[in-house]
Amino acid sequence: MPSLWKRITFSVASVLCVGSVVLLVVALSTERWVTGRILCKTGAEIVNASHPELEQFIGDIYYGLFQGGKTKKCGLGNRRSKIYIFPKLVRALNGGLHMMVILFLLVAVGFALVSLSFCIYNARKVPYQSIKGHKGLYLWNFIAALFGALGVLCFLAAVRHHSLTERVANHRENLFVLVVLDDSLDWSFWLGVGSIATHFAVCGVVAMSRIKLPKPEIKKPEEPTLSALDLLY
Repeated sequence: MPSLWKRITFSVASVLCVGSVVLLVVALSTERWVTGRILCKTGAEIVNASHPELEQFIGDIYYGLFQGGKTKKCGLGNRRSKIYIFPKLVRALNGGLHMMVILFLLVAVGFALVSLSFCIYNARKVPYQSIKGHKGLYLWNFIAALFGALGVLCFLAAVRHHSLTERVANHRENLFVLVVLDDSLDWSFWLGVGSIATHFAVCGVVAMSRIKLPKPEIKKPEEPTLSALDLLY
C-alpha cells in the first residue's frame, strides 16, 4: 500500500490528467481556433469605397477544426453563413496537414488516458515493474505532450504558411472576393497549448511523490514509577 504522501500526489496527477483530456476534447469540439476580420474586396471596389467607408464592408470570421462561421458585408447587409470543414472544404485546404492536426490531438488524448490509468494504479498499489511506476508516467506524459505539440504546431503552420483563413473565407464564394485583414489564434487553440503544459505539471507532481517525508515519531507512554511509599500502601 503506498504511503499517504504518494496517494495524495498521484491523486493530484490523476486530476491533472483528467484536466488535460477535457482541454483537448473541448479544443477539438469548439469553433474558436482562429478569429479574424474579412474585407469584401469586390463590394468595396464596385462603389470605390474610401477609407472611412471601408468599415461597411468589413465582416468577421471564426473557425475550428470541424466547423465555424462568417459574417460578410458586401453592400447588401450582413450575411451570416456556417462553415463546415468536412467533407468538401477540406479538399480546398491542405487536407493532409489538417488531418494530421486532428490525428495528433486524438493520439494525445489516448496517451493522456493511459497516463491517467497509471496514476490511479500508482495511487492504489506499489508497482513491481518500473515501467508501471514513475518511469512509465514520465514516458506516457512525454508522448502525450509531444503529440499535442505536433498537432498545435501543424495547425500553426497551416494558418501562417498555407493561408488557411483566406482559403476558408473564400470557399464557395463565386461572386465576391474576401480579403483577410487580420486573424489571430483564439481560446480553443490555447486550450490545446494548456493541455501540453498540464502534462509537464503531471511530471512535476510525479517527481514530488518520490520525496520522502519524515515519519512522525510516536512517543511511548511513560511507565509509572513506583516508590517505596507506594509499595507500603
